[in-house]
Amino acid sequence: MSATAQAPGAGDDAYAGVPRIGRGFRLQWEEAQGAWVLLYPEGMVKLNGSAGEILKRCDGVRSGPQIVADLEQAFGVAGLAADVRGFLAIALRNRWIEVQGIPPE
Repeated sequence: MSATAQAPGAGDDAYAGVPRIGRGFRLQWEEAQGAWVLLYPEGMVKLNGSAGEILKRCDGVRSGPQIVADLEQAFGVAGLAADVRGFLAIALRNRWIEVQGIPPE
């Protein structure tokens, strides 16, 4: 298994499913931070550029493969699937995203 490969699990489910921003969170561009942030009642998560680009596409319409295709086209790169899958697993674990049919951990 490569360094970026992961064992099957919730990340694969999030990738195959249709993620959306989790309840209680709001994604927005924060000019003062110069970054995308996730706001929630207890605080804020400042996102790096890649995380912001992925979460912008977690709209409840696109699946993981569709998000990857959009990112690869937008940035003119290939091979982003493993990174997106890994990030979606982290986002799901932190409840930043929800995927229909996957109960919160």
